[in-house]
Amino acid sequence: MATMQNPYASEYLRVIHPLDDEPEQKCSTEGLAHIAMTPAVRISLGVLRGYLIVMSAMLLYHVLDLAGIVHQLR
Repeated sequence: MATMQNPYASEYLRVIHPLDDEPEQKCSTEGLAHIAMTPAVRISLGVLRGYLIVMSAMLLYHVLDLAGIVHQLR
């Protein structure tokens, strides 16, 4: 008859809520350079920026249309 043995020793783990824990050292961004982007990444980010600008303009137009301001301008 084979018996299974747990190779891990049981440990006592104490759970501490983050608000009760000591503050940790934050990461510093000093000395970090710009991230090198490939042309494909640069193009896709440009397309995404254009898409967000167009969607924002369409949302603004729709809100102004619902408010009745667009009909007064025509």
